[in-house]
Amino acid sequence: MKDAFGIPQSLLVLGGTSEIALATARRLITRRTRTVWLAGRPSPALDRAAEGLRALGAEVRTVAFDALDPESHETVLGKVFAEGDIDMVLLAFGILGDQASDERQPVSAVKVAQTNYTGAVSAGLVSARALQTQGHGSLVVLSSVAGERARRSNFIYGSSKAGLDAFAQGLGDALHGTGVHVMVVRPGFVRTRMTAGLDETPLATTPEAVATAIELGLRRRSETVWVPGALRLVMSALRHVPRTVFRRLPI
Repeated sequence: MKDAFGIPQSLLVLGGTSEIALATARRLITRRTRTVWLAGRPSPALDRAAEGLRALGAEVRTVAFDALDPESHETVLGKVFAEGDIDMVLLAFGILGDQASDERQPVSAVKVAQTNYTGAVSAGLVSARALQTQGHGSLVVLSSVAGERARRSNFIYGSSKAGLDAFAQGLGDALHGTGVHVMVVRPGFVRTRMTAGLDETPLATTPEAVATAIELGLRRRSETVWVPGALRLVMSALRHVPRTVFRRLPI
């Protein structure tokens, strides 16, 4: 069970090699978390991630999970929940894609959408039902400020995150009052392997900063977390910029 400050004893990470997710797991382990499930495609990277968390004192198990195989989600995640209550599910999988290439190869663009949105809808609903059945828990969904308004430079990725964000908000409303807490996390540019080589945007952040914001959001039982917080004001302004002006902005 989570303590009075919202820190989970048990954590399920969907996207077990995500740098943001692992930074969050490390932070929570130093607070209170003792059991961690890392769900992802079997790989040396997943094994290394598990070993790194075990070194911090947590009991860590891995489970084979594929965002692109929604038909398996109920079975795979059901086995995890059958082992005992899960206090927090962190939905952290996603791919950035290559905008220029994906525009020329629709199949690649569809993979971005299927991973970031379709796979998340499936895994999110399965996890939410399991949390509701046990009567408590948090579902933390990694969205992105890219979903706030489509930009020419990454509208394929941005549109997938927009769908995910809307889904998570609606799911949170549907679960209100059930004992299940849904929190949407909207980071800006995060310095990770996925963004290596890309030009940084203003207010760029780190996985560790996102992890800190997630912990604070859990303690406050926030519904939406911006990282860094200043992005909330920035995106509020950008949402209202006329489209003819917005498309010429260097963003």
